[in-house]
Amino acid sequence: MDAGTTLLGSLLAATGVLGAAAVAYLGKRGENALSGYSSLTDKLQTERDRLERQVAERDSRISELSSLHAADQSEIARLRLDIHRLGGAP
Repeated sequence: MDAGTTLLGSLLAATGVLGAAAVAYLGKRGENALSGYSSLTDKLQTERDRLERQVAERDSRISELSSLHAADQSEIARLRLDIHRLGGAP
């Protein structure tokens, strides 16, 4: 082997090592990005679930208050009729 062939072989080997290092770096970067994306997705799903529970609790409370309001309105109407029947002015 002459010096030119050895030099060419060394350059090809160095290029291969640098290429492998670049692939490893980019792969690790992609892995970190995917890990961050997964973490963000988990946080968003947790937040969504928490907000859905809050909305369900508020809907339940609104239904309860609507029932109480209807009962109050019914009682007010009954009392007005009693007042009118007893000769008073509501």
